Amino acid sequence: MEHPILFLLGITLAKIVFVLAVAVAAFAPLLIWAERRQSAMIQDRLGPMRANVRLFGMNLTLGGLLHPIADAVKMFWKEDFIPPKADKFLHAIAPMIALIPAIAAFTVIPFGNTLYLDALGQVLPADGAIESTRAIHLQIASIDVGILFIFAIAGTGVVGAAIGGYASDNKFSLIGGVRAASQMVSYEVVLGLTLVPCFMVYQSLRLEDMAVWQHVHFWGILHPPLFIAFFLYFTAAVAENKRIPFDLPEGESELVGGYLTEYSGMKFGMFFMGEFIEVVVLGALAVVIFFGGWDVPFLTRSGFDCFGHYVPMVHWLVALTQVVGFIVKIIILMWFQLMIRWTLPRFRYDHVMKLCWKGLLPLALLNILFTGVLLLAWRN
Repeated sequence: MEHPILFLLGITLAKIVFVLAVAVAAFAPLLIWAERRQSAMIQDRLGPMRANVRLFGMNLTLGGLLHPIADAVKMFWKEDFIPPKADKFLHAIAPMIALIPAIAAFTVIPFGNTLYLDALGQVLPADGAIESTRAIHLQIASIDVGILFIFAIAGTGVVGAAIGGYASDNKFSLIGGVRAASQMVSYEVVLGLTLVPCFMVYQSLRLEDMAVWQHVHFWGILHPPLFIAFFLYFTAAVAENKRIPFDLPEGESELVGGYLTEYSGMKFGMFFMGEFIEVVVLGALAVVIFFGGWDVPFLTRSGFDCFGHYVPMVHWLVALTQVVGFIVKIIILMWFQLMIRWTLPRFRYDHVMKLCWKGLLPLALLNILFTGVLLLAWRN
């Protein structure tokens, strides 16, 4: 290879563009549209599906898909209001602190298996090592403490909410910021402890190793301790996202809009976008840890092999199928989160804290003990 550094740089940039295009430019707007459409169906009203958008004298529907674009344009042109006595610097930087860590968390999430550029049109063997000088790992960065990196970088998002509430010079915003800080810090502890059994089973902190383990053995959700861990993780993830029924920091019936009360325009849009990107991040993390990541049932490197029926597939088609399967799993988990929003009422704040410290935390610790006993018995 003549210019290996330029080649690696180009591949890294391509992976970054792909992740940003899928996670930020596609998933977040589609999630907004899906939430509106689903709420309309549950409430028995039209919603965005039949609403018209007038563009160049024409009425366009497109199933309501133009609404997120119209919202984005509106936020660009909307007035950026700053309260007279607010801290202007902190008020401006808080949305960035909330948005950037959510995007950065995607850097260690694997969205596919290894891609061999010099064998795209070939049918690879199902097992064994592949000799290739142009192998690409479908992951922006592979580090030894991948899952810990996500917790470290995503944990800074709470600072944005707390600063936004403090800097707005509004009592409702301040209370919302304090609620967001206490709730997110509390559930981050539980979120980490729910994944400890996964580390014990997979014997690794690298997300790509977890996906490979499940590809070789079976999905983590089928392992009894990880089955329990998934439901604990999913509950803590919904609370970490501040989504209904855990939307106490933004509770409009109590706090007008919480820490978002004094935000408008693109600053509000950055908070809004960061919240939806966090939904995608935690959904992708659950897919990698519990649902095999990019693994598709009966799909090997050489094609589909289902109960003696073999269908060969070229390498690029196998890789594409795995990436699509990964995305479909994320969509299913996000849909489940949207269903929860219109199923449960908002909790009282003291109930939210009790659920964390007196409910999920003891169960997470007991699951760690259960996993250790089970692994010890299996080895013996």
